[in-house]
Amino acid sequence: MEYLRQREREDGGDIENEAGGEGGGEEVVYENYERNEIERKASFFSENQRDHDVFGAGGQSANRLLLREPLLKSKSRINTTSQIAIVGANVSPIESLDYEIIENELFKQDWRSRKKVEIYQYVFLKWTLALLIGLCTGLVGFFNNLAVENIAGFKFLLTNNLMLKHQYFLAFAAYAGCNVVLAVCAAVLCAFIAPAAAGSGIPEVKAYLNGVDAHSILAPSTLFVKIFGSIFGVAAGFVVGKEGPMVHTGACIANLLGQGGSRKYHLTWKWLRYFKNDRDRRDLITCGAAAGVAAAFRAPVGGVLFALEEAASWWRSALLWRTFFTTAVVAVVLRGLMIYCGSGKCGLFGKGGLIMFDVSSAVPAYSTPDVLAVILIGVLGGIFGSLYNFLVDKVLKTYSIINERGPGFKVLLVIFITLLTSCCSYGLPWFAKCTPCPTGIEEDCPTVGRSGDYKSFQCGPGQYNDLASLLLNTNDDAIRNLFSSKNIHEFHLSTLVVFFVAVYFLGIVTYGIAVPSGLFIPVILAGASYGRLVGRLVEMVLGSSSGLGVGLFSVLGAASFLGGTMRMTVSLCVILLELTNGLLMLPLMMLVLLISKTVADSFNKGVYDQIVKMKGLPYLEAHAEPYMRQLVAGDVCSGPLITFSGVEKVGNILHALRLTRHNGFPVIDEPPLSDAPELCGLVLRSHLLVLLKGKNFLKHPVSTGLEILKRFHAFDFAKPGLGKGLKVEDLEITAEETEMYVDLRPITNTSPYTVVETMSLAKAALLFRELGLRHLCVVPKKPGRPPIVGILTRHDFMPEHVLGLYPHLTRAHKVM
Repeated sequence: MEYLRQREREDGGDIENEAGGEGGGEEVVYENYERNEIERKASFFSENQRDHDVFGAGGQSANRLLLREPLLKSKSRINTTSQIAIVGANVSPIESLDYEIIENELFKQDWRSRKKVEIYQYVFLKWTLALLIGLCTGLVGFFNNLAVENIAGFKFLLTNNLMLKHQYFLAFAAYAGCNVVLAVCAAVLCAFIAPAAAGSGIPEVKAYLNGVDAHSILAPSTLFVKIFGSIFGVAAGFVVGKEGPMVHTGACIANLLGQGGSRKYHLTWKWLRYFKNDRDRRDLITCGAAAGVAAAFRAPVGGVLFALEEAASWWRSALLWRTFFTTAVVAVVLRGLMIYCGSGKCGLFGKGGLIMFDVSSAVPAYSTPDVLAVILIGVLGGIFGSLYNFLVDKVLKTYSIINERGPGFKVLLVIFITLLTSCCSYGLPWFAKCTPCPTGIEEDCPTVGRSGDYKSFQCGPGQYNDLASLLLNTNDDAIRNLFSSKNIHEFHLSTLVVFFVAVYFLGIVTYGIAVPSGLFIPVILAGASYGRLVGRLVEMVLGSSSGLGVGLFSVLGAASFLGGTMRMTVSLCVILLELTNGLLMLPLMMLVLLISKTVADSFNKGVYDQIVKMKGLPYLEAHAEPYMRQLVAGDVCSGPLITFSGVEKVGNILHALRLTRHNGFPVIDEPPLSDAPELCGLVLRSHLLVLLKGKNFLKHPVSTGLEILKRFHAFDFAKPGLGKGLKVEDLEITAEETEMYVDLRPITNTSPYTVVETMSLAKAALLFRELGLRHLCVVPKKPGRPPIVGILTRHDFMPEHVLGLYPHLTRAHKVM
């Protein structure tokens, strides 16, 4: 009993729980008296079954019933899964996804019986869904920009008109009031309806494509809140972007289409039954994530590379084609809608939004001093980026103390950050000097209204406030102003310094509150400001001999800061090139990204990797930890192992399902069904529930052969969506039926992936990740032993679990 208690404290529970569907599981939290009861039952079950189906050394621990503790230290000891999870929300446990192809008799017969028409239908539906994902994501991306530009435009027009009348306090009240109303709307949606919609969403999508299914991260309610919360949050003037949320939005759209709609909202399509599995949904969600980037930046190729480099953990050539097709559809949709709005039919939305800026007119011709300046920008990007990630980590942990108190405190925190942002964006321009308007420009100066580079603010006729042009503007327009090379002296050096400091720290304190918030825009703004500052300094030192304009330096600064925070290279390079239409900048862009990433990697990890870790999401890295080479697969297996016979008693299965939350059970054939105990395969929990629900029982333990094929169809065992699968509580089994038997072999995966117990843990971890497994069977090396040693799940590869079992490796882990 003491052993079980110790293992419970070490494991914190099994992430292989009965969440049922895509993160829709029940919260499995037990009080102390319930823990003791579970331990008693687990001990009884293992002792009662030992002679029948438990073969000693290792396997899944029967007592892993509590949730794994998050890595973030807080008062809540419950595993957490969303952006709000970082700040203390209690949500449902985590379930792993299974990308393995199930090979049992039922599914083999289904594939053998499929006609060519059904196979063509399956392929056709894949491309149709790719088309629909691109179309829907493109429309949502355009709608987001249209709404933000018009709502923010109205706010800036109101503020500007009051300032023209010299009603400055009333102008601030109107400006701050609009911001507070919009921010509260976004916060209420996130705090009360869909907490998983807060934050960027990229860490959740990245974890999902790695095989981690967290609660409600792709639910329809999350999609709704993500769209409208992002609109309200960006329009409220927060230093956040809508690009990160667009990735999450695209993934939610793909999930909704791929699972055939939503039964909860009575939107289902039975003809999408072919995609009721994790493998196909993973491909669709990868397409959705790529479409989100394409819709945010109008960068179709960059979207594909982003999915390949940052989001997806598995890739293949067929997925590349479908992802490219999806992003191409997005690009066509956005281009058509932008042309339509160019005629002035979309209100205040004209060239605004979708940060598109053309720097192709500026031909870079750089010399050695220019290259040295670019290297300096890369180093600055690495330093500032690593510091940015460090401070974001600290701020999120601080917010956890406030936000774990409840939704009301989350809304109050949002209001405080809104007022702080409003005071900075309205108050700082008062300290800036008025600048005479440049001569010979096509644009009106000062600009009357929202759009334009030259904001009047409190200045008189013929003058503009350069800091107000950056702070009292939409984020997209501010980026365009910084990228511009039309007027080299448009912004003073002091203005660029103040703007960089303000955006840098406002971006840090804003991320983590209960609003959908992306990191791309704050990082681009801060990077573009110090990039332009370096460009001004180079221009002052070299004069006209510099071949790079301040606008190009600004683009390179944005690239360096992106590389320093997010640690991406190829995808960021292509996104920025598509964003600015500056193909000639490719060599310098590559140089600055490589330098910034290299410098930042010497301090800490990328911001998305840090957030995944803070959320407690069991993410499997592409490489194994060095200390894993000192262990073998058998070292991390833990007992007792619960197995079933090929023909098992119904009562034993029901008891095991009620007692544990395991999703996979080994099936072992014993005499007289076989000459000696042998591993028949692995049966899934969801399949057992369907089989018991159908009550295809036997009075005697005999094999039924393939008679089950007459009573069940392969689609009966398909994975449902959003937690609508069967649960043990749904079964109605009588006492008489518990004494009957059921043949498990037709639904048993007869070819599960297995490793020998002496395989190094590092090698097993790589195999587990690269194949996208949920269960990995460990078999003995020597004959004459039980046919299976144990089962490795995602939890068994986590550093917290391994180092908990072998504390002496902790010191080596810290050194490495």
